[in-house]
Amino acid sequence: MSTSGEPAFEFGFLLQINEEAALAAALNDYLTSRSYLAGFSPSQADQKAFKLLRRPPDPQHVHALRWFRHIAALQQDDSPDSSMKGKRVQPAWSPPAGTEVPQLRLYNKSLQHRSFNYYFKYDVLYCMNITDIDDKIIKRARQNFLLEQYKEKKPQAAQILQDVLSAREPFQAHLAATTDPDKKQMLERLDAAVTAALQPLQAAMDSKAAAEVVQPLAQVLLENSKDLLSDWLDKQFGSEVTENSIFSTLPKYWEGEYHKDMDDLNVLPPDVLTRVSEYVPEIVDFVKKIVANGYGYESNGSVYFNTSKFDGNPQHSYAKLVPEAVGDQKALQEGEGDLSISADRLSEKKSPNDFALWKASKPGEPSWDSPWGKGRPGWHIECSAMAGSVLGESMDIHGGGFDLRFPHHDNELAQAEAFFENDYWVRYFLHTGHLTIAGCKMSKSLKNFITIKDALAKNTARQLRLAFLMHSWKDTLDYSSNTMESAVQYEKFVCCLVLCSFYDRKFAIHEALCDNVDTRTVMEEMRVLVGQSNTYIASRKNAKLRPNRLLVESIAVYLTNMLKIFGAIEESASIGFPVGGQSQNLESTVMPYLSVLSEFREGVRKIAREQKVMELLQMCDVVRDETLPELGVRLEDHEGQPTVLKLVDKETLLKEREEKTKIEEEKKKKKEEAARKKQEQEMAKLEKMKVSPCEMFRKETDKYSQFDETGFPTHDAEGKELSKGLAKKLRKLYEAQEKLHNEYLQMNQNGN
Repeated sequence: MSTSGEPAFEFGFLLQINEEAALAAALNDYLTSRSYLAGFSPSQADQKAFKLLRRPPDPQHVHALRWFRHIAALQQDDSPDSSMKGKRVQPAWSPPAGTEVPQLRLYNKSLQHRSFNYYFKYDVLYCMNITDIDDKIIKRARQNFLLEQYKEKKPQAAQILQDVLSAREPFQAHLAATTDPDKKQMLERLDAAVTAALQPLQAAMDSKAAAEVVQPLAQVLLENSKDLLSDWLDKQFGSEVTENSIFSTLPKYWEGEYHKDMDDLNVLPPDVLTRVSEYVPEIVDFVKKIVANGYGYESNGSVYFNTSKFDGNPQHSYAKLVPEAVGDQKALQEGEGDLSISADRLSEKKSPNDFALWKASKPGEPSWDSPWGKGRPGWHIECSAMAGSVLGESMDIHGGGFDLRFPHHDNELAQAEAFFENDYWVRYFLHTGHLTIAGCKMSKSLKNFITIKDALAKNTARQLRLAFLMHSWKDTLDYSSNTMESAVQYEKFVCCLVLCSFYDRKFAIHEALCDNVDTRTVMEEMRVLVGQSNTYIASRKNAKLRPNRLLVESIAVYLTNMLKIFGAIEESASIGFPVGGQSQNLESTVMPYLSVLSEFREGVRKIAREQKVMELLQMCDVVRDETLPELGVRLEDHEGQPTVLKLVDKETLLKEREEKTKIEEEKKKKKEEAARKKQEQEMAKLEKMKVSPCEMFRKETDKYSQFDETGFPTHDAEGKELSKGLAKKLRKLYEAQEKLHNEYLQMNQNGN
């Protein structure tokens, strides 16, 4: 449709299709990628295409059917009879004001599969690509293999020292040439570790120390120098590593570790998982078609993508995500990989902006057969071929880190659109923000990272998920003690559970999720809801009234379900965080027994207070503060109110008890310190009171030389008479001491 008469789409190809079902399918395919609501009235092209169909397309052709109905409705409105009075028809319905429901909107080019699946109820097919072939993996696998071989030979201390010194020369040259401040700092740390291990070994060998002293020092040096030593070994012998299995062992191990970590974090698994090593034939076919379409070329056994040819086609555009990065050779070379940026490799390209689709394998690299000879896939082509084989010519959402936009994702897009000859391979790119550690960029290559296992040793999976949820997924998240403490406090806050303006909060949460899956705002709205709930419960208790149980329970169930959606609760608990890995059934089982214990204890406390039996009160406190926390039970005594019982994670209670004990000990220390200072002050005052005013100035011979009969100074140390001002000041001190001393004498007379 168009208001200016231009065709909304080219319809000529439809005239060649005679069979109606095929015609509807072809029209639907075309409309899938084109706007067919371009204006307000049907164009000539729309009308001609409409006449080709004698009836509405089948429901499976959604786009064609929607177009057909729209054109039919517009033609009916434009008919001569449409303005005449005739049969009464139902007037158009006007929706009531204020009923607009927020729709999900995502910030393109910037993931929460859980939110799409569980909250919005979308039917998500989640495909995950595993890269188990690339330059970094190949190089690290070779280095690990060669270093293990070196260790198996059990070299003596002298050999280790000689080899480390040899390996250190190129390492220090590389360090001197490095300009990136983060990389330089990392290399300096490595060099410092080597120096720290070198010095004691050299000293021991110079002093001809015994082997049992020297060899352990050599092993420390070997461990501290493994990075630079493995790189040195790889430069010498890397080309001799030819067995493909050597290159598969490393990624298999780390993929297994990754899946374990994801399971520990309660991360949903993908529906489809693809590995490069299992898709090499498909990748070869993918590259062949790109070449056949005119966007790739072979050079010296490698195949490169022709960015100029692709970008020169009016239907295509290279570097859609970061167009300003075109020509950034540093980024492009990082994308090609360390093993693919030698001078001979770079000279194979028609343009420096071209990138490898297929790399001819050099000695020391894994290889597979291809029409261009033995080789291996380029990094970017892997994702395009694997995702394309599963998801087809277009996908709705592509996720990844913010730093992968160029060249990786831009090159993925170019390859796939060159293969499918379209311009819509990815509808939305969702780029997650960086993770920093205490303000510094997290990077494995910079050795500034924390493993998930280490993080889970400090905090629970729930606390980690809450920390992520409290930040926008597209912004940088700083992993630090402060960040995790905020998550821990949020967990404690929500554990209290449970009101006012319930509907408003639910609406605000839904609105936030629709706004680019804004979990940070969602978490804050949930915090507000919990705060309002607790205020409501407290106000009812103060008024000696019971809270509305159904309302409180509804809020608790809602909050629990939201946390289930976010993966912060994985079990089938009906309300709240499960205790000890079990569901709400535990509470319904043990709470009756705990209530009996609580009532009995309260009765004992009442009698003990009336009879003034302090030992019994202390025993009741021990049950509350020491026994029950060990069982995961929190018992709270409230003056004039019934005792409150809660099931809480044992570790949480023990940590709280430890913190409480620490606070009490600090208070006790402060109290004792204050008492000690007070006693010291009183003793000092007493000692001062003992001094007679007649003697107080006579001891200060460095200041005064002459005194009157009462001991009051009249001349300074040099024999000069004191000034009137100084004498007046000293007189006040004299009189004050005289008063103090008289008090002391009075105390003695009274027998104190």
